[in-house]
Amino acid sequence: MPSFDNLLIVVAVAFAAPLVLGFFPGVKLPSVVLEILAGIVIGPSVLGIVEVDESVEVIAVIGLAFLLFLAGLEVEFDKLRGSVLRLTLMGFAISFAIALVVALLLKATGLIETPLLIAIILCATSLGVLIPVLKDAGEISSTFGQLIVAASTIADFGAVILLSIFFSGEGGVGSTLLLIGSLVLLAIVVFIAVKTADRSSLIRDDLVRLQDTTAQIRVRGAVVLLVGFAAIADALGLETILGAFMAGAILSLLDRDEAMTHPEFRLKLEAVGFGIFIPVFFVSSGVNYDLDALLSSASNVAMVPIFLAALVAVRGIPALLYRRLLDARHTAIAGLMQATSLPFIVAAVAIGEDLDLIDPAEGAALIGAGLLSVLIFPALGLSMLKRGESARSDAGAGEGEPDSMMAM
Repeated sequence: MPSFDNLLIVVAVAFAAPLVLGFFPGVKLPSVVLEILAGIVIGPSVLGIVEVDESVEVIAVIGLAFLLFLAGLEVEFDKLRGSVLRLTLMGFAISFAIALVVALLLKATGLIETPLLIAIILCATSLGVLIPVLKDAGEISSTFGQLIVAASTIADFGAVILLSIFFSGEGGVGSTLLLIGSLVLLAIVVFIAVKTADRSSLIRDDLVRLQDTTAQIRVRGAVVLLVGFAAIADALGLETILGAFMAGAILSLLDRDEAMTHPEFRLKLEAVGFGIFIPVFFVSSGVNYDLDALLSSASNVAMVPIFLAALVAVRGIPALLYRRLLDARHTAIAGLMQATSLPFIVAAVAIGEDLDLIDPAEGAALIGAGLLSVLIFPALGLSMLKRGESARSDAGAGEGEPDSMMAM
């Protein structure tokens, strides 16, 4: 019978991390960073008081799926259009090209073994980390904010797709593309079926009646969608994170809620994901973090700043395209913020280690770089924004929204 001993310690740490941060509101640190760091401390690398057993592993796997599901749910398809869509798509293509060059250089120096996987890992951006930062800065609806949101969305979606194409499936890239196409076709069928059912007043009234009772029918439906697509992706030999991400994207398209009949639906999903499963995934990722492998040699430690610089190059340089819509200062800030990445790095490293494509030291260095990116880049970007606002205020510019931005 599975034991609850290790799970108790993990959930206690998951509870304590944001609670402790709450005592220091001036510290702008995402709780995910503290969760991973606390996991490292309680894990075999430091104190050795907990290990990832069956109970922890099951909830952590669900947490990973929920994380990608909520990432898919954050996709705002209405805003992915026009010049913003063109620029961010072009930016991601350039980003992947730079990532391939960087990864090949790292391979030539003997630092990595699988350049394509590393290139894909370097392409992602943590949308979930950046959205709160942009909201706090009052920039979420500006051209600047929408460019970052769109670019992060494309980067997350593109990285998941590329990871699934090249590192899942058993019959090569061609057959994997066919399987992904089948999953997309199924997603379209499900979308049409749910949309059709939603036109039935009988079903719609039943959903409204049950949504805030103990049935929590909309939440249950979302979980069916999540688990269903994750299970189908796994059955097809694809990564379950692709199925989970796609389920979230489908729900994002379905959940327009123009009648405002279920305003707390997404809040409930976030409560389930971030309140139960996702923190266990991050704490257990810290427990599994091989600090000894990272510290075993100076060259391993040196990989952390190298990967951090790679994130800046891969995600920061393409932001130069935004000069068509932003001033130089906001372009530089956008490049910094786009280089913020952690959840996808953690997930992709776990997959790479399972496939024996990434060694423990390499994985630890990648996650270390991701932790530093979340610690440094959003805070630095926010500081640059505030300094710019102060400078405009002192100069008496009074121009309002960011300098000479053009409307979308």
